[in-house]
Amino acid sequence: MPYFHIPVMLREVLEYLQPRRAQKFVDCTLGGAGYTLALADKIGPTGKIIGIDLDDLAIKNATVEIKRQKLSNIVLVQDNFKNLKKIVRENFSASAKLDGIVFDLGLSSAQLDDEARGFSFKGERPLDMAFGPSGVGSTEQIVNEFPLLELTRIFRDYGEEKRAYYIAKAIVAARQEKRIRTTSDLVAIIEKAVPFRYHVRIHPATRIFQALRMATNEELQVLLEVLPQAVELLKPTGRIVVVSFHSGEDRIVKRFFKSTENLHILTKRPLIPTEAETADNPRARSAKLRAATKV
Repeated sequence: MPYFHIPVMLREVLEYLQPRRAQKFVDCTLGGAGYTLALADKIGPTGKIIGIDLDDLAIKNATVEIKRQKLSNIVLVQDNFKNLKKIVRENFSASAKLDGIVFDLGLSSAQLDDEARGFSFKGERPLDMAFGPSGVGSTEQIVNEFPLLELTRIFRDYGEEKRAYYIAKAIVAARQEKRIRTTSDLVAIIEKAVPFRYHVRIHPATRIFQALRMATNEELQVLLEVLPQAVELLKPTGRIVVVSFHSGEDRIVKRFFKSTENLHILTKRPLIPTEAETADNPRARSAKLRAATKV
């Protein structure tokens, strides 16, 4: 399937990274390659950028686009960005220092539309929310085997779902009758557990699916692991930009930036997309951008 994704706040990302000719960058979340291709254009043929993604679909799409544009300054790596130091050492050098690193922690439109996986609660899909082959857990296993209180914690902490306990309780009851295997099975349970009067602007399954995706891929833990690596790899004046879509992610980035002595924060408050951007790309509406430079 074609890989469609609109890069969020691309103009702002480039403004804070300030790419110039012959520099070195890493895009830790390749996705649709929007940031990677824009940076590759700015740094020119004497620069180099590594694009990292666990998703085979993203790597294949970027490979085609790089070949079409005849670019020679991009290296694609299919891996988890928690292995950032190893990836940089293998593709630059053991002593390499970077001019900039960018993270877009959101889910791509292509992943949501991929009917082979269960990122979206629309339709009937396998209950699989792993980003790639090295996903740390099985979504189906979490739903069918995790105890009530652990499911409640996941839905509350990752999904910020107020009715976390009641939804978890309904899932535990339903799986005693039969194993929950598809997204439509799960959605039916959630809809039954959440009375219509509690339905607000979003579908009641939205936060549950977000929580399960984050738990499957250990997203908050991976973010905690990679941020210190990123700062260590930056050269003095090197820059880091993080675009997050979840309050837990944004909180981690904010606290890390504030507590890291050799970082100067460039965004006193997180940037959010313009009204024009959210009108063109509604999926950008929850994005927050934070940036810092190494001193």
